[in-house]
Amino acid sequence: MEEIAVSKTYLNLDLKIDFTDKEITPWSGIILMKKMLDRMDFEAALDQLPLPAPGSNRGYSPHQLIQQFMTSIWCGANKFEHCEVTRHDAAMKQCWGFKQMAGSKAIQRFFNKHTLATNQQIFTPLYQWFFGNLQYDNYTLDVDSTILTRYGGQQGSKKGYNPLKPGRNSHHPLIAFIEETKMVANFWLRSGDSYTSNNFQGFLADTIEKLNGKKIGLFRADSGFYGKEVFEYLEQSPQVGNYIIAARQYKPIQQKLAAQHLWVKVTAGIEVAESTYQSPLWDQPRRLVMVRQQVSERPCATGKTLKLFEDEGIYKNYRYSCFVTDLTLPALQVWNLYRQRANCENRIKELKYDFGADSFNLKNFDATEAALNWVMMAYNFISLFRQVVLNTQVEQRLKTLRYKVFAIGGYMVKNGSQKILKLSLAMKRREWFTGLWNCNKTFDLTKT
Repeated sequence: MEEIAVSKTYLNLDLKIDFTDKEITPWSGIILMKKMLDRMDFEAALDQLPLPAPGSNRGYSPHQLIQQFMTSIWCGANKFEHCEVTRHDAAMKQCWGFKQMAGSKAIQRFFNKHTLATNQQIFTPLYQWFFGNLQYDNYTLDVDSTILTRYGGQQGSKKGYNPLKPGRNSHHPLIAFIEETKMVANFWLRSGDSYTSNNFQGFLADTIEKLNGKKIGLFRADSGFYGKEVFEYLEQSPQVGNYIIAARQYKPIQQKLAAQHLWVKVTAGIEVAESTYQSPLWDQPRRLVMVRQQVSERPCATGKTLKLFEDEGIYKNYRYSCFVTDLTLPALQVWNLYRQRANCENRIKELKYDFGADSFNLKNFDATEAALNWVMMAYNFISLFRQVVLNTQVEQRLKTLRYKVFAIGGYMVKNGSQKILKLSLAMKRREWFTGLWNCNKTFDLTKT
């Protein structure tokens, strides 16, 4: 009897298929991003850039290729082949006003026309336009490097430090983040054998130029940037206020930590201290802020053990952190300020997992750098969208925005000369989406 009942159930669920001529898009929510870009007059900003022109009259406009590339990223593309997700979306084509959607090969050809000089001429004024219109100053700037593992013969991919894939070729870019606005201030692609702080002075000077006169109130970096040249450059730069840099635990630093006897307990298992230290290579002493955490109280504590003294019982019970700074704040506040730098690690993960920063790569080095800079701009636009349009307390990642905001079915209809985007939304969500639309209509970048 059970077999008969199951058979009847399947018969009742038997379906037929049919087709519709309506051009339906699963990404109607992207219209909010287009509306925001229109309010920012993004097209006029692109007009001011020396973008590589198409090779023929039938070629796609550089404006379209850039907008379609970023749209593909927002819709889930994390490699060039995935840009086909927007190519066959006729409703999306109408939303953006394109005559014909470009394929992924056209986008790759566009990036392959970039050179080192072209990238500098495009992205310096682009970042200046973006940050120059933000009514905010005195930034906290976090600089970090990351590893982009490569599996082919891409130009500039070389063997270097690669903890996840030892011996594998990679690129080793530098990225600057602004903590307050949660945006990327600069991106440099570098070969895989580059040391973390290689050409740091040039990178920071370029970042300051791209910030369009904005001041860096606080600079933070990990121990990869610990060194005399970095300290002196920061101290002499009129655009940089203060800095906190994690110290490399060389032998003299470990000895300094071990010799410190006056520790102030701030909470269970955490103690702080401060001192001054002058390396034989330095011209002057600098302030050290030291932190030690008791492993028994805080088993997940950050920091390192003092390997020089690992056989001595008292030292192996702690993990130590040490920072060089020119701030005059109490030691605990300096440590708390540095701990907030962990946010940039999360942003690097988001760039890789949600924006495809580690998989948009081409054979040509300059082409890859151009593509990744547009990835950074796509990230900045999403960050701006989260703050001025969504305006929520929770900072939702792009993969969350895709299914909550962008993944909305819809199709285009015409009422006379007026195009209307019909959205497939439940009744209780329509007021919410209308609110986002109205917020977009009143958005003004110069007041952000």
